Amino acid sequence: MILLQKFGFTQYESQVFEVLTASASPLDATTIVKYSQVPKSKVYEVLNRLADKGLILSSFTVRKKLYTALPLDTIIEKLTDEFQTNVEELESKEYSLKPVDDRVWTIKNNEAIYSLSRQTLTKAAHSIYFSGWSDDLLPLLPLLEEKQDEGVNVEVMSIGETDSLLTQTHTLLPDERHEALERYQLLIIDEKELLFAGVEQGEWQGIQTLSSPLVKFFTEFFFHDVALAEITQKYEDTLMQDEKIRNILMKLRY
Repeated sequence: MILLQKFGFTQYESQVFEVLTASASPLDATTIVKYSQVPKSKVYEVLNRLADKGLILSSFTVRKKLYTALPLDTIIEKLTDEFQTNVEELESKEYSLKPVDDRVWTIKNNEAIYSLSRQTLTKAAHSIYFSGWSDDLLPLLPLLEEKQDEGVNVEVMSIGETDSLLTQTHTLLPDERHEALERYQLLIIDEKELLFAGVEQGEWQGIQTLSSPLVKFFTEFFFHDVALAEITQKYEDTLMQDEKIRNILMKLRY
C-alpha cells in the first residue's frame, strides 16, 4: 500500500508525493514522470490536484516549473487536523430518513371535502393550483386571495365566470353540447399534496395524497386544462368550424 493511499488519495497522487518527499531538491515534471512512473499525460493533472489539496509547492524558473513537497511533519499536522474536523462534523450531524407517504386517502361528503380543501390551502407555502367550477370555487376565493397576498403563487382554472382579485385566473365557458359536463375539484399545494374530488352517483367523493407520481400527474393534468382553456378561448370560432375538432372538444369532460 503506497503511503497516501491509506489517507484516501489516488495511487498516482501517492506515487508523485512520495517522489517529491524523497527528493532533497525540487523536481520538474519530466523528472517526476521518470521516478514516479505516472504517465506524462496524467502528471500535470495529478500535480494540480496535490497543489489544490495543499500538499506541494510550485515555483517557476527561467526554463521550467519546479515542484516540492511540504515538510512531512506539516503534512501530518494538516491531515490530522482535517481528520479531526471530519470526525467532529460526523459526530454533530443528525441523520434521519425523510418519511415518504404514498398512501391515497378517500373522502366523501361535500362539506367534508370543502373543510379539507380549506385546511389544505392554509398549509400552502409556495404554490396553489386550483381547478373546478366557479360556484364551487366561490367559497374558497377569500382564502385563495389571502394566500396570494402572502406571496404564494396562486393559479386558478375556473369552469364558468368568476370575479376575484386573483391575478392568474383562466376561464373556460362550457358548452351545453358537451357530453361530459361533470363536476370536479382539483387542488394541488406546493406541488407535493393534492386533493381531487368529483361527483359519483350524485355524491361528492374524493382522494387526498402526498404520492409524488400522482401529484406530478395531476399537476400536468392541471396545466393541460389551462392550455386547453386558453387555446379554446382564443381560437373558438376557428375550432368550432372544424367538425372533427368540434366533436373531439365536445367529448371532453367540461
